[in-house]
Parts: sequence; C-alpha cells; structure tokens
Amino acid sequence: MAKYQAYIFDLDGTLLDTLADLANSCNYALRKHGMPERTIEEVRQFVGNGVRKLMERAIPNGDKNPKFNETYQAFREHYLIHNLDTTRPYPGIIELLHRLQAEGVAMAVVSNKFYAATSELCAHFFGDYIKVAIGEREDIRKKPAPDTVIEALHQLHVEASKAVYVGDSEVDVQTALNCQMPCISVLWGFRSKDFLLEKGASKFAQTPLEILEK
Repeated sequence: MAKYQAYIFDLDGTLLDTLADLANSCNYALRKHGMPERTIEEVRQFVGNGVRKLMERAIPNGDKNPKFNETYQAFREHYLIHNLDTTRPYPGIIELLHRLQAEGVAMAVVSNKFYAATSELCAHFFGDYIKVAIGEREDIRKKPAPDTVIEALHQLHVEASKAVYVGDSEVDVQTALNCQMPCISVLWGFRSKDFLLEKGASKFAQTPLEILEK
C-alpha cells in the first residue's frame, strides 16, 4: 500500500530505459561533425543534468568547442525524431503505476530532458496514469533546483510533506533534499548503489513494486 499522497518520478533511468536512444542521437551528432563517438557506458555517466550537459560532456572541450552549438542542435533534431526507437518502460513500471492509480495516488514526472520530449514520452507510455509532466524549459530552473518539483506538486495540489521523490541519480538525491522531501533511489537506472550511497542516498528500491514499501 502506498505511503504517500503523491509520487514525483524522474523519467530517464527511473521510468524509462532511454539510454540507447540517447547514445544513438549523441553519436549521430558527433559523427556528423567529425568528432569521436562515445560508448554506451560513457553516455550513461553523462546523463542526469539535461541534454545540453550531456552534449557538453560528450563533445571534446564541451561548449568551448566552436562546433558545439551546431552539434548540440543536431542531437536535438535527431533525438526528437528517434526518441521512441528503442526506449521502453523498465519491467514492472506499468504495474507500479497501475497500483498507485488504483489507490488514488497523485503522480507526476519531473525531468531535465527538454520539455517537448518529456511531454511526448510521458503521453506515449504513461498517458493513462500521469497527467503532469514537466521538462526543461527556459522559465524554470532545472533539477537539482526544487522549482520543477514545486511546480508539479502545485499542479497536483499536494504538499511536499505528503510526497516522495523517486529517481536514479545523484541529481535526484539532491533535488529531493532541496525540496525537503524523502527520496527513493532506484537501482535499475544509470547509477550504482555504491555511487548513490556516496552521494547521500539512503532509501533504495531493487524493483518497481518495492517503491510501495519504502
């Protein structure tokens, strides 16, 4: 049985396995502009702070590279077309959302992915369960700032003290801390348990349904 009135979820690495599509779009952009490609494990470590930061980490010399803007734009254009190529919910996620919905729990997604992709992916995979999905946009600070989570809670009409944040990265741990909310760190995403422990994580879920017990 759910212990909170609202569950705020990260998207990439928490609800959706997006890694292959992110890596493919990243390498398409790098390849197009004559830059060395990145391995899937490198891209795994680059994600978590939004796609601009992903590309800053992937491109040699980051945003100081004279080709940064055009390479980043190539990534965005490719990803908006190909973000459903291999992306799927992790096993057990749909069952979790179904259980939460049946218990009348409010749910939202808060992501550092750009707004259009966040909205499209949530509508495609979770439209029956999640109506509030907030991605990166210019008028609101991205995670780990608390702004997007506060906005989600406002739309859900739930106080932070009655909600929990669920994510897979150090950014999510810090986001929850900045919101003064408990955090459940999932272990099927982009970071290891040891890494998350070093970053202050204290509650862990090995499977989606374990989230209900935390």
